[in-house]
Amino acid sequence: MAFNPAFGKNAFTPAAPPAPTAEQQAAMSPEALQELYNRPSATPVETERMSYDGVIVKTALTLALVVAGAVVGFLMPTIGFVGAIIGFVLALVNIFKRQPSPVLVLLYAGFQGLAVGAISWMVQVGMNQPGIIWQALLGTGLVFGVTLALFATGKVRESKRATKVFIIAGIAYALFSVINLVVMLTGVNDDPWGLRSVEVFGIPLGLILAPIIILLAAYSLVMDFSEIKRGVDGGAPKVMEWRGVFGLVLTIIWLYIEILRMLSIARN
Repeated sequence: MAFNPAFGKNAFTPAAPPAPTAEQQAAMSPEALQELYNRPSATPVETERMSYDGVIVKTALTLALVVAGAVVGFLMPTIGFVGAIIGFVLALVNIFKRQPSPVLVLLYAGFQGLAVGAISWMVQVGMNQPGIIWQALLGTGLVFGVTLALFATGKVRESKRATKVFIIAGIAYALFSVINLVVMLTGVNDDPWGLRSVEVFGIPLGLILAPIIILLAAYSLVMDFSEIKRGVDGGAPKVMEWRGVFGLVLTIIWLYIEILRMLSIARN
């Protein structure tokens, strides 16, 4: 079960290959059948099926486009709002589109990168917090690397119970984010981080929530990895690599923003 909206139900279920016809079977001699049996198994690339290498290469390309967009957004933060709107629309299109589109995924990465760059400028320059971008990038890389290593070694796996807890916590956090946005837009709280800056026993609420949210993002990565693994093991079509890439990029951007916000609140 995937919480990431990029992975719909049975997102990586491949179509069953057609069975050979009776005429084709009859036309094959015993020698031809033996030769076919002795051939090495075809690789995912040869069968046009989803592969880990394909997901890795496409993810690197897509993240590079996010970074390029972020650089432009950092240098011209005024276009960040436009990037956020277009990126949001493209995210919805990619989520609900049954067949993934490489062009739409890459366009999403570029426009969402504009928004990420503008947010990064707001925190580092607007709030005068030098060096915070590199700290957030380092934190994102560490969380991603550790989660991937634990998943690859089999020490961390998704489970039905953990996924249920994740979904409940994710919905609760989404509702909190909507309420916080309304509070900020209506001027009830004019702090840059809204309710997250409200202190609870002397500790900003954002710092209390941050470790929980980062754990949620890390578990989201685990579910992303699991979906990709199911796609590769199930022989999903090669185009579905872009579905896996889109899901990963969604989670990585979310993780970066949460770590950036946590560091900003902690500095203040």
